[in-house]
Amino acid sequence: MLEYDRLKEVVASAEEDIIKADKGNKAAGTRVRKTMQEVKEAAQDVRKKVLELREQGDQPPSAPPRPSF
Repeated sequence: MLEYDRLKEVVASAEEDIIKADKGNKAAGTRVRKTMQEVKEAAQDVRKKVLELREQGDQPPSAPPRPSF
């Protein structure tokens, strides 16, 4: 699922700045907050995709076409 892969990439991209922010770097903290907003948006995309997949699974199977004689 592409949406989930994007979420993982965004989370991974924050690691370096999180370490810097933990050491008191204020600019890194700002970048972390921006990245966390991207994480939130990416997580919402995953939720939407999962719901879409679930709804597709709830569709009744279509009846095969009737033969015409």
